[in-house]
Parts: sequence; C-alpha cells; structure tokens
Amino acid sequence: MRRRRSARRETRSGSRLFATYAVASLLPVGALGLLLLSGTRDDATKQGQDQGKAQAAVIAEMAIAPALDDADLTRGVTAGQRDSLAKATDLALYHGSVLRMRLRNFNGQVIFSDDGSTSGGVPVGDPAFQSASNGTATATLVKDPEAPGGQIIRVLQPIFARASGEAIGVLELYLPYDKIAARLHEQMTVTYRRLGIGLGLLYLAMGLISWSTTRSLRRYAARQEHEALHDGLTGLPNREAFRQRASAAVTDRRDGAGGAVVVVDLNRFKEVNDTLGHHAGDELLRVITARLRTALRTEDTAARLGGDEFALILPGLDPPDVRALLERVRAELTREMVLDGVPLTIEASFGVALYPAHGEDVEQLLRHADAAMYQGKRGAADIVVYAGERMAHPTQWLVVQAELRHALERDELVLYYQPKIRLADGAVCGVEALVRWQHPERGLLPPSEFLPAAEQSGLIEPLTTWVLRRALADQREWTAAGRDWTVSVNVSARNLESAEFGPLVVGLIEEFGVAPGRLTMEITETAAIVDVEIARQALRALSALGVGLSIDDFGTGYTSLARLRGVPLTELKIDRTFVDGVLADPENQAIVRSVVTLAHGLGCRVTAEGVETAEVAAWIAESGCDEAQGYLYSRPVPWADVPMMEEVR
Repeated sequence: MRRRRSARRETRSGSRLFATYAVASLLPVGALGLLLLSGTRDDATKQGQDQGKAQAAVIAEMAIAPALDDADLTRGVTAGQRDSLAKATDLALYHGSVLRMRLRNFNGQVIFSDDGSTSGGVPVGDPAFQSASNGTATATLVKDPEAPGGQIIRVLQPIFARASGEAIGVLELYLPYDKIAARLHEQMTVTYRRLGIGLGLLYLAMGLISWSTTRSLRRYAARQEHEALHDGLTGLPNREAFRQRASAAVTDRRDGAGGAVVVVDLNRFKEVNDTLGHHAGDELLRVITARLRTALRTEDTAARLGGDEFALILPGLDPPDVRALLERVRAELTREMVLDGVPLTIEASFGVALYPAHGEDVEQLLRHADAAMYQGKRGAADIVVYAGERMAHPTQWLVVQAELRHALERDELVLYYQPKIRLADGAVCGVEALVRWQHPERGLLPPSEFLPAAEQSGLIEPLTTWVLRRALADQREWTAAGRDWTVSVNVSARNLESAEFGPLVVGLIEEFGVAPGRLTMEITETAAIVDVEIARQALRALSALGVGLSIDDFGTGYTSLARLRGVPLTELKIDRTFVDGVLADPENQAIVRSVVTLAHGLGCRVTAEGVETAEVAAWIAESGCDEAQGYLYSRPVPWADVPMMEEVR
C-alpha cells in the first residue's frame, strides 16, 4: 500500500512537472512564432514596396524619360513633350497598372499629371520627396478607402536625364496594391503553413525533451530519495527511514494494538570480516537481509542501522506473538550458510522494546531495545525483552570500557581467591582466582560489573593477561611457603580464539617458574566460541604442556563437550543453579548424577559450585563429586587472607 501511494504521488508530481515544462516551453515557442510572423509580414510589405519601386523605375525609364527628351523641368515642358507624356502613360493608366501620376520638379511644382491637376502631392519637405530629389526612390503603403483592399503604393521615383544621368525631377506614382497583396497573401499562406508546421515540430521536440527531462528528473529524485532513506549494500531502509516508519507505527496503532521495536546485532561479525575479508562480510549482510525478509510478515519492517546492527518494527502483536515471531526469525538467521567455501553459523542477539508498554517515543524505544540487546550479549539469552532501567545501557559499557582501560594502567584491579575442597579428605587442593576492580569512586566491583563490557571489546585480552600474571606470581609465593595448591584462572572464549594466547601462557609459566600442572584454565561460558578449530588447537597445546583444562558453569552457557570434542579436559564444574536445590529437586539430583557419570567416563574430575550447607556437601560427596567450592568453606578473599584457607579443613 505504501508503495502504491508513493507511486501515485510520484505520478502526480511528474504530471505537474511535465505540465509546467510544457507551459514554459510554449511561451518561447509562441514568442518565436509571433516574431517570425511579424518578420514575415514586414518582409511581405517590403516585397510589395520593392515591386512598386521596380514598376516605377520601368515607367520612369521607358516612358517618362524618353518623352521629356532631357527637358528642363524647372521651366516646365513644351506642348509636344506634354503630348508625348500623355501618350506614354495613357496605356498604363488605362489598364489600371497606374492609378495616378504626377511629374514634379524639385520645387514641388506639378509639371504633368494624369488628371491635368497642377497642385497636390507629397509636400516638398517630406523625407520621401527629399530622398527622391537626391536620386533615391522610396515606396510607401498608404491608405485609400476608394482603392480595392483599402491600400495603394505611393512611389516617389527620381527622373534622370539620359544625356547627363542627373536627376531632373520626381515622378510621383500611385500603384494598385490589391494584386500584389493577393500574390503576397498566397505566399504568406504557404509561409504561415510551413512556419506553423515548423513551430509545431519544434514544440513537439521541446515537449519530448521536456517529457524525457521530467522523467529523468523524477527518476533521479526518486533515486536520491531512495538512497537517502535506504542502505546502499542491502537495500533495506536506513536509520532515518526506520525512525520515520517506527514513528508512524507507534502513532497509528489500530484498535489500540501494540507492537515491538527490535534491535538485532550479529554476534562475531568482525571475525568474518577479519578472516574471510570484507567482501564476505558484505555477502553475509546480504544473506541476512534476504533471510529477514523471508521470516518477517509483509507488514513488518526490517532496517539496517549500520554495521552488523539491524532493527525491526513488528506492529499489531502481543508480547507472546512477538517472541514467537522472533524465534522464527532467529531460527532462519542461524541456519548454516557457506561463504567463500566456508560453512558458517551466525548467531544474533535480539533486544525487544514493546510499545506502548516501554514507551511511545522512537528514540526511547531504541534505547530500551539497545539495552535489552546488550543484556542478551552478556549471556542472558538470544532474545531479551526490556525489563526496566536495571538493564545496563550500551553507553554505560562505553564508559566502563574507558575506565577499565585506565584501571589496567593504574593497577586498580585485584585478585580474590576462593578455595577448592577435596571432598575425600576436606583438604584445600586448589584456589580459583577471581578478579575484582577497586574502583576509585564506586568501591570494590564484582566481575559482573565490568567483564561483559570487556568481553565485547579488545580489553578482555589484556585483562586476562593481567590476571594470569598476578595469579602465577601469587602462586609462586604460596608455593614457596609450602602450600602446593593449583590455581584456576577463568579464560574467555575470545582468548582461545587468539593465536597468541597459547604462546602467552607458555611464556608466563616459564617466566614465573611454576609447574604447568599447577595451573588450570577454566573456560567460561559467557560467550560462544566461533572458531572452534583455533580454540581446540590452543587447548591441545596447553594440555600437552600439562596445563589443566576445566569447563566452568557446565550446562548453562554456550561451550559444550560436543564443541570441545577431542580436547583432553581435566575438570567439569557443575553450575550452582543445579547445586542449590539439589536436596529438594529430583531433577537437579538427576542432572548432578548424570554429569558426574559423564565426567568420570571421560576421565575428568567433578567440582560442585555454590555449596553453602553441610547437608548439600554431604549429598554431592555421596553422588560422586570430587571437589566442592562455596560459601560453606570460604568466600573469595584477598591475597593477604589466603594463608587462612588452611583452616577450612
């Protein structure tokens, strides 16, 4: 419907523009026609006058001059000369080729006239008479009500003496104009017809040019409008068009029905650009665009906000229907694709803001959808609905990232340690290093306040390097004090995808002189591993060195045994969500026992997280867990309190 309305508007606009051009073209063509007609009439008049002068010249040369026989007109003419003049001009007067005739000297005196009059005629002071007196003939159209057609030609023709060639008088002739006018009319009719055809063809040509120009301008304007409101790569509406459509959707809610504004961000799009090239990234965006169009309804809108970020407008849906539609979209987007011969599975995070529940201003809805989307990137879920201001807004992450970068430079980070207890004898067998941030204004911050921001930036790598360096330095100290504990360090999936990570760990182990077997890498599940093969290579290299490998929070995140198949794991840590309610929940009990059986079958030890009561500790020990961690034994403590961990036995 929107396209049809736009097409109708474009047609009306184009018609108005063409009409304007047509009128504008008609004006100069009409002016040109009037100018040409005026010029043609002037030419016809001049032609009639020229014919009159030619006729007068013939009469003067052939009839008048021979009859005068070089007479001196200042003295008049003789009777014989007068008879000669009458005989020479009678025939012309009789046949009507001459209407009236006067022969005058330079003083204006009438020497001879056809009617015998001796007065009248053009005054001596008239420029036409003076011109004839000087030897130049003049012809003028004058009105004569008695003449056919109402006009005659008056010619003042100089008379030249045949002997001397000098002007001796002025012949004043009045010639009929009707026959000349008739011939000129015929010529003018033909000229007008040709002129009309020529001007018509000119106007038609200008009309065609105008039509072509207006069509080109319409197309250019439409193209400019489209480019101003659409993304050049995908053809989707851009951010400005999205705002316009979202505003219309929020304002024009039929029957009070709501809808949703959704922000979609592709996970690990940068890795595709970095590994396969930007051409593959562009092709990926085009594939995603096609899949969005396939999965959405006709009334929905998909737009590209920039980079790998898209936005959706889903009008007329209740919250359950919004989620159901987004599940369909997510399933479509995550289907495997092949780019440059490489099979890829792209995941996406969806942030949902419902209207009018979460606002009726487009910018506000976008902010809320952004916040929900970034909450999803922190590992909560792929599809997250805005749940109030408690959600961290992405702009806060920018602040956190900037401050965290300075924190690394100013050494504001600290490590806390939580003991791991061997359930067989209750002894401390190791510690887990947990990073904290001693913020100068906000106090001691837990990892949840800054690790997600670090995960989405390059800061996770220097942060992990700092934790490894500090943990190995501390381990060297307590090992020297006689405490032979392993230390576990949490490692992000982004670390494992870096080719420099394995050599970095090896270099730190050599630098601090610790046994590789006393270090365990806990693979956190805050983000999915995209390049599984690189991660496997890194883990195999560390395992071959003797470094222990553990899956943290097993069962709640992205990392799974299937994705790490072929990697020699040494530990599985059961997430606290399964341990908390293990005494009263048969399903949790079944999950814990299954994980224990699976891990032991793979040759791994099992550690239960979140143990807070002796009863839970007894149950997990009976279920076959090897080690435990939790507040029952000790909260995470700073380095100064680590020696006191021996008292937890």
